[in-house]
Order: sequence, then C-alpha cells, then structure tokens
Amino acid sequence: MNEAHILTIAGELKVQPRQVLATARLFAEGATVPFIARYRKEATGSLDEVAVTTIRERLLSLAELDQRREAILKSLEERNLLTDKLKADIAGADNLTRLEDIYQPFRPKRRTRAMIAKEQGLEPLADLIFAQQPGTDPQAEAAKYVSTEKGVADANAALAGARDIIAERVSDDAIARAKLRDLYWNEGVVKSKVMSDKQEAGAKFKDYFDWSEPVAKVPSHRLLAMRRGETEGVLMMRISIEEMSALALLEPLFVKGRGAAADQVRLAVQDSYKRLLGSAIEVELRLETKKRADAEAIRVFAENLRELLLASPLGSKNVLAIDPGFRTGCKIVVLDRQGKLLHNDVIYPTASSTAEIREAAEAVLSMVKKYQIEAIAIGNGTASRETENFVKLLKLTIPILVVNESGASIYSASEVAREEFPNHDVTVRGAVSIGRRLMDPLAELVKLDPKSIGVGQYQHDVDQAALKRSLDDIVVSCVNGVGVDLNTASKQLLAYVSGLGPALAANIVAYRNENGPFKTRADLKKVPRLGEKAYEQAAGFLRIRGSTNPLDASAVHPESYDIVDRMAKDLNCAVSDLLRDAGLRQKIQLPKYVTEAVGLPTLNDILGELAKPGRDPRQKFEVFSFQSGIEKMEDLKPGMKLPGIVTNVTAFGAFVDIGVHQDGLVHVSQLSDRFIKDPAEVVKVSQKVMVTVTEVDLPRKRIALSMKAAPQIGPSTTGARTSPNAPRPAGGGFNRPSQPAKPAPVDWFTAALNKNKK
Repeated sequence: MNEAHILTIAGELKVQPRQVLATARLFAEGATVPFIARYRKEATGSLDEVAVTTIRERLLSLAELDQRREAILKSLEERNLLTDKLKADIAGADNLTRLEDIYQPFRPKRRTRAMIAKEQGLEPLADLIFAQQPGTDPQAEAAKYVSTEKGVADANAALAGARDIIAERVSDDAIARAKLRDLYWNEGVVKSKVMSDKQEAGAKFKDYFDWSEPVAKVPSHRLLAMRRGETEGVLMMRISIEEMSALALLEPLFVKGRGAAADQVRLAVQDSYKRLLGSAIEVELRLETKKRADAEAIRVFAENLRELLLASPLGSKNVLAIDPGFRTGCKIVVLDRQGKLLHNDVIYPTASSTAEIREAAEAVLSMVKKYQIEAIAIGNGTASRETENFVKLLKLTIPILVVNESGASIYSASEVAREEFPNHDVTVRGAVSIGRRLMDPLAELVKLDPKSIGVGQYQHDVDQAALKRSLDDIVVSCVNGVGVDLNTASKQLLAYVSGLGPALAANIVAYRNENGPFKTRADLKKVPRLGEKAYEQAAGFLRIRGSTNPLDASAVHPESYDIVDRMAKDLNCAVSDLLRDAGLRQKIQLPKYVTEAVGLPTLNDILGELAKPGRDPRQKFEVFSFQSGIEKMEDLKPGMKLPGIVTNVTAFGAFVDIGVHQDGLVHVSQLSDRFIKDPAEVVKVSQKVMVTVTEVDLPRKRIALSMKAAPQIGPSTTGARTSPNAPRPAGGGFNRPSQPAKPAPVDWFTAALNKNKK
C-alpha cells in the first residue's frame, strides 16, 4: 500500500488512515463495495458505501497519477533532461494539472517558431533581452545576429526570433499557467453564437444563439447543450477573458523594470498570450468544464436510477399486463406470481367496432376470472389512458395501474428477451416486461442497459466509460441492498450480486435447473467454479426462503451463524425462536459476543436482522391513479391541480407524468415555496406528487407545472421541454401564448356500449 496515498485520502475524507488502509487492503483481496460496507464494519470503522466507493476511486486516480509521473520521469531521463530539482518538483506534484505544468517546457513539440529561432542561433540574443539589463540595446545586439546563411535577414528579424523564444518560455512557465488558469476560472465567460445560415436548421438551440455567462457558474445542462450545438455545427462556443486582465496578470511576472529590453519582453508576453497561452488555457478549461459537467450529469442520472430501481414492488401477484396500442391492438399477457408467462392474446379495446370492443371486454373478464388476476398493469405509451378507461369501465375490484414502460421495447428486442421467450415476438416480450416491472421493478430493470432507461440528462454527451461505471455501481448497490432470492432470480439479477458476475450467475441458474432449488446457502459451494472467495462475497446477499436454516432467508452472513447459535443456546431456545420472539431478543447481551473480529456494529446488524429477517428496504406499494377525464394535452387548463408521477429529475427541475402522453416540467423555481438549489432535495424519480398546471403550449407540446402552494398562472419564466435531453431554455418563457383547452370529447367507449344496449 502506498502510505502517501492512504494519508492523502484520509485527509480528504476526514477519516482515520487505518480506515482507508483497511479498505484498500480489502479491495486488494478482491472484496466488493457492498460486502465491505455491510460485512466489514469493524475493519473500516463503519464506513458507508459512499465513502468506500470514494476510497476506491481515489486509489485508482492516485495510481494513474503515479503512472503518469513515472512515464514523465522516464522520458526526461532518456533525453538526459532530468535534474535533481526537476525530479523533486515532479515528485511533489499532487495533481495531474500541476504535473503537466512542470513537464510542459520539456514536452516534445512540433516544429515551432521558437525552435526555428534557436536553429538560427538566436537563443543567446533571447537570453540577453530576457535579462533586461538597463544598458542593453536590443537593436544593436540584434544586428550582430544577422546572417543570410541562417535566414536572419536583418536586426528586426533577429528580434522577432528572440521574442518567439521568449514567448514560448512564457507559455511554458508553470507559475504563469497556474495564475492564468485561476484568472480564467474567476473571470472567464462562456459564450455561444449561432453559425451563419444555421438559424433555421438549429432552431432547438435558439436560446443559445447569442448567450454568455460566467464559466464558474454555468450549470451542467447548459454547458452540455452548448457543446451539443457546437458538435452539430449550429453553435460556436468560446471561453474567454478580457485581454487587458490577462496581460495585467502576465506582464509583471516577466517584465522587469523599464527600458528597450523590457519593451521587447512585453511584446513577447503579449504575443505569447494571444498566440499560445490563451488558447492553451482555453482548451484546458473546455476539457475541465466538460469533465465537471459530465460528473454532475452522471450524478443526476445515478440518483434517478437508484430511485427507479428501488421503486415499490407490488410483490408476488397474478398479473394481467397490457401493452396498449391503437392500430395493432393491445398485446395482453398473464403472469403468475413468479412472473411466469401463462397466456397471451391481442384485444382491440379502442376499435371503432362495437363487436371488437365487446370481444375485448369479454376476453379481459374471462382471463381475470380464469387466472385469478390480482392486479392489472398497463404500459404508459400510446393509447395508455384510453386502455385504462376501457379496463376501469369493466368495474373490476382489483388495482389497475399504469406502469412506466421506458426501455421495454429495447428489452423486447434484446438477446436476453430472445433467450427468455424464443417462441414469442417482441410485442409479447414487451407486455411481459411491463407486468414484471409492476411486480418487482429492480428484478426486471436489471435486464436493461441502465442508459436505455432514460432517467438522465444529456446521457449520450457525457463520458460513456464514466457513466457506465457509475450506473453499474448504482445497480450493484441496489441489488445487494435489497437482496436476491437465490431460487427465483434471473441470471441477469444474480450477475449483480457481490462476488458473482455473469459467468457464475449463469452457472448458478444452470445448477438450479439441473438439481432443483437450493436448500441451503452452503449448497452454493457445489456450483461449478464458485470458490470460497466468491461464496464469502455473495452469500450474505442471497436469500433462500424455506431453508433448513432460517438464517438463510436473512442478511446474516454465514460466517456469523455460530454467533446466533450461541445466542440461542445461551437463552435455551432455537434460532427460529429468536426470529419470532421479541422478548427473547431483548435478553441478548451483545457485549458478551464481542471478539477481535466481530464488534458491536456487526452484532447490532445481526440483532436487526433477527427482528426483521430478509426485510425489503423498499417502500410499501401504493396504488396510484391519474385524474379521470384528463387524457390529452387539450384537456389541460391553467390552474388545474392534478396527481402525477415524477419520471425524471434534472439539474433544472423535474419531469412529471400527469397522464396526457407528454410529461410536464416543474422548473426548479416552481418546486417549492422556498429556494431550492438541487431538485433532488424535494423530488425523486417515481415519487407521487400533486402539481398545478401553469401553462400549456400545444404547438410545441410543452406543459409547465408547479408544486408551489399558490403558483402564478399564465406565461411563465421557465419553459417546459419535450425531453430532458433537449436544450434547456436559457431564459424567458414560452414563445407563444397558452392555447385554450378544447372540450373533452365524448367518451367513445360509453357511447358504443350505450348504442349496443339499444
């Protein structure tokens, strides 16, 4: 272990070095974040998953810094440029920016104007001028270097070459770069302009056609919007500062005193800023601001994904799931309590034919009765509200729920879906996914690439490797936090269990299919290629209902079973009695069971598990319904108060589904009566909220909503967008006035039934 790294991380996290060291050792032994945070609290001092993950990331970044340091030292040594001072400076660089600044003067460069001047023998002249002695006459000295043979035509050409050498020195100076970099961060401005003849083609970037704001304050979503506009050739983006401010900073660093030589140095500094240093720092800031914007966008995506994965599950119920549609009808499937497909069909509840509507009603009623359906799941896509109304008119006494089907089409065409349902088409697979999402969102959503779930902002513009790493961490955290039923879980779900992965997950499922359900956790060791280390990492997160050992259904790790056995023995009862009887658990004296390896943190966790073995940390499921009669944007009127479900949270607000096939935006300024900096303070994905419609823009399909107690109705100061990935309005509201809501059409279904009765 690198002692310096341990101390650095401990200082950054404000924890003890021993905690960081223990965590680093566990990672070196192959332990995972969930395992360390849950089952090695004594070693780490009870560091949570966030701290453990941060330690892992910082260990990696510091290791990368060391690798770069070694590469630089090797390069300098091979070129005989390494001095003791330079070596010490490089060793003392505590971040990559500082390291690269030190290396800058020695970095191999393309052929530059300064190199040409040196080849012409002008470096001594540059040294003389840079010394800025009062008696130096640059013009006279330059005349000595005139040489037709070397390409120096006259004294002015010699002076120009000397200034080129000085300009490059200024550009390579570590102190100058650091100070100018700070100036850019403090006073820099991000500006975007529309490219000529791109006004119409790039209308979606209209708000950024002439936009500027301080670089230190530009939010992630706006920077990414401008960069996307630049990528698409619509915008030109620059990060700049006032030239006078830059020169006022740089000149005192290099111009010493007055005189002709100092004047030449001043000219060289000005040239260096305009030609070399300014653009170099701008490139750095473009990269750094992008990196920061990516980090914020990834953070938002990760938080949204966590909330979506941990959405309340309906649980094991017989479910009838409907993937709604107009022209092609509604694909309908029946799932048993384990999510197994029992039946599928197509109905046409939105047809113009009364006979088809009646046939659809009879089909649903028949399936509900035959399969003892306990809940109906309807996808929230096209024809969702019409299908929901149809089902509600059947007067069933079971919950009818609209389910977010985002990504279901991707799943239905995936290799995973083809493997699960090789004899069914994509429509059946999509309906199955909708039903299973209602039963257990986590178990079903892990089959998708997290990026396809669509709860981020500018997810295709950020660093894809960093995004994948962050989202995978969230999925792993959620799966292990909830726990996995070993005998029912898919291999996709098992793959996220600590210590397993795709190969071992597939082996587990294959073993289960061949040998039947696992009877105990210990049976896992019989799975091919699942060794002691993988068993240690995974066992505590796997659940076996009805095992011969009741602890197998809990989060108590097998390595602690003997402790629970001793507790039961000391109380002269069985382990199962401890699980049932709170009075017995109260008699347990935890300090009695403390050892060198097991302390009170683990013992308290064990006691908590005995009270609620295998408890699901997700919230209890609640039935939710959209406002009846509000099905299309035309049904909306400013002032309406409606129930909704948060579908996405971004840096600028929250998107809410109110059941009209178009999410509305609650801008961050409308989330609360108090000031809100981060929307995540107030709302989470899948949260049920009450909103007020403040504006409806039918032509642009935009809905502005508010969660304030008494929102202002009418033209807003913030627009609502059709998608969290569309560029955010920079300022101002909708460009067009609100359209009056059209009267709701007569209920076609009721009319058809009435006609049929006559």
